[in-house]
Parts: sequence; C-alpha cells; structure tokens
Amino acid sequence: MSAIKIKLRENDLKQLKEVCESFNNDPGELINVLHKAQGIFGYLPAEVQEVVAQELKVPVAKVYGVVTFYSFFTMVPRGKYPISVCTGTACYVRGAEKVLDEFKRILKVPVGETTSDGKFSIAGLRCVGACGLAPVVLVGDKTYGRVAPDGVKEILKEYEDK
Repeated sequence: MSAIKIKLRENDLKQLKEVCESFNNDPGELINVLHKAQGIFGYLPAEVQEVVAQELKVPVAKVYGVVTFYSFFTMVPRGKYPISVCTGTACYVRGAEKVLDEFKRILKVPVGETTSDGKFSIAGLRCVGACGLAPVVLVGDKTYGRVAPDGVKEILKEYEDK
C-alpha cells in the first residue's frame, strides 16, 4: 500500500519556509521548527518533513527520526480536540486503561485515530507529571484529574456544542 501524497498549499509552504528562515535555517533549531510547523499544519506529514529537511539542509531521515522520537509530534492529523490518556505507572495502576477503553468505546475509534467528524482523536502518553491526580486525561491543553471510566461521558459533554 503506497502512502497518499498531499499537496501543500502555496500559502502554507511559504509560511513553513518563513518559519525555517526565522530560525536562520539552523539545523540545531530542528525541534523548534517542527513545533512551529505542527502548529501550522496540525501534524507533520512526509511532505512537510521534506521541506524542513531541505530548508535546514539536513537529511530527511534525521527529521523523521526526531518526529518519531518525540511523542508531541504526530504524522497523522489529530482531531480538533485531541484526547490523551496518561498511561504512566501511577495512572496505569489507578485505572487509566479502563478510562482509555471507555473513550474508545464511546467514540468508536482506536488509539491513534480520529473520529470521522474530525472532532476527537485518542492517544496514550507516558507521563504528564501530575501523578498525584492519576489517572490524568488531557483534552487539548485542559487537564482532568482522577478520571474514572464513568467520568468520560461528562468530559466529552463539555465539547458537544463547540
């Protein structure tokens, strides 16, 4: 199965090149450039990685390595409201897996995918550093602590009319 090629819009391409220039096309600024690029596109498809590699004069493999190493970066589009369930030790022990299963059941999507309406995507992440609030769920930048499976519907309800 071959990957689907996307065509970057001229305006987005220009904006991406401007981001690279704002960091003086410095290869040492790769992570910062990728953060800004993901802000523009919402994710980092191969086409964006290729432009970044070209502009910073680094191998595409290096860009790909950074994108796949850091969990913040994604190569698939995220939902408007990305849901991340912490699966670090404290959260896991306190039932994060059941919370994650409840999100999957209600939204009818597996981890790593986005709902058909583009509203939600589900991801697991290792640790958010809020172990005292375990299990922890992030929806975008908002943090929910001590989440139980029966609290999942309540969280999703907050985003119904947005």
